[in-house]
Amino acid sequence: MTGMELAAPAAAGVVILAVGIALGRVTARRGRSEDHDLGTPVERATFHTLHTASLAAPPLRAGLTEDTARKAARRLRSLLGTEALCLTDREAVLAWDGPGGDHHREAVMRQVGEVLESGRSRSVRTGCEDLQCPLRWVVIAPLTGEEGVLGALVAYGSRESAVLVRAATEVARWVSVQLELAELDRSRTRLIEAEIRALRAQISPHFIFNSLAAIASFVRTDPERARELLLEFADFTRYSFRRHGDFTTLADELRCIEQYLALAGARFGDRLAVTLQVAPEVLPVALPFLCLQPLVENAVKHGLEDSREAFKVTISAQDAGAEALVVIEDNGVGMDPDLLRRILAGEHTMSSGIGLSNVDDRLRQVYGDDYGLVIETGVGAGMKITLRFPKYRAGVYSSTPAGRDQKRWMAR
Repeated sequence: MTGMELAAPAAAGVVILAVGIALGRVTARRGRSEDHDLGTPVERATFHTLHTASLAAPPLRAGLTEDTARKAARRLRSLLGTEALCLTDREAVLAWDGPGGDHHREAVMRQVGEVLESGRSRSVRTGCEDLQCPLRWVVIAPLTGEEGVLGALVAYGSRESAVLVRAATEVARWVSVQLELAELDRSRTRLIEAEIRALRAQISPHFIFNSLAAIASFVRTDPERARELLLEFADFTRYSFRRHGDFTTLADELRCIEQYLALAGARFGDRLAVTLQVAPEVLPVALPFLCLQPLVENAVKHGLEDSREAFKVTISAQDAGAEALVVIEDNGVGMDPDLLRRILAGEHTMSSGIGLSNVDDRLRQVYGDDYGLVIETGVGAGMKITLRFPKYRAGVYSSTPAGRDQKRWMAR
């Protein structure tokens, strides 16, 4: 996230605070006697404003829909202290809170049209002929996003008020910030999904064909081995191409790796030697989906297929206090460190680097730059990749039960 993106919510907070102070006298008069211990009228108004804004923010962070608008409209009306309030998109009224909706609602989109086109706030008399209707003045403020004007905030008052014009405009800006943050969240989700699709595409068709060919070779000579390999292949592809969840558990990821190595071993036989060292206490740790398997696949594909020597790969997962430490080490052909640096920096692309750069980018997105890949390598010197995962990080969890795999690992 850039500095500008970080500054936007902070600026919005100052704006809301300013609105709260501007409306302080109105809010303070409405305050109950038991609220006196909160301080002066302005302090109580500020507290009320910030509290109401905090309640309105969560639905808005999900985007502008009928459901989110309905949940936010009541809070926003309370924030402004208006007679009524509605939220619209570019096509229709999404939510109305307060009186007058029975005869004002139909005229809203006609009034909003000019604001949608110009992107500027406007205030006009409602012209309502119902003498009992309290809605005499309306302020229409645009709601904006990366793609322009998304809709409008429409605030109704009983009389013309410069304070309402300013307050409605500032609150609309704050709502726009929440909608922009919602779009950033959706963009991040789309990016992660695209990166996972890229990893799935990297699973070599040659590996799939070779695995099926290896299974076929055992059908007559060793039917039981062929059956076991076929089950491993089915589980491997099912896990790799699942359609839900950004995160998995270390147990599930290691199980996927074990299936991959079993299929590779059926092809390469004694040329492939694998050592697994796993501490049971780290098996439930949640981590990004498909962040270990691509690294092992790269090691086998470019460390074994490009060499005629026996290939050894060691995978360890250890408890490191507040973190889980995973190390993947092989004695393969290795890589030029300068080439590796350019791959991770996005300055060079090659098939062997797709998994490395993809995993490194996703780890930094989820955990921060301190948790990128640590790689030790050299031409002809093999490769050692070290990964660290916090045992707990807000927003990082897996809904996949790992109990069965955990019991199997502990029984080793």
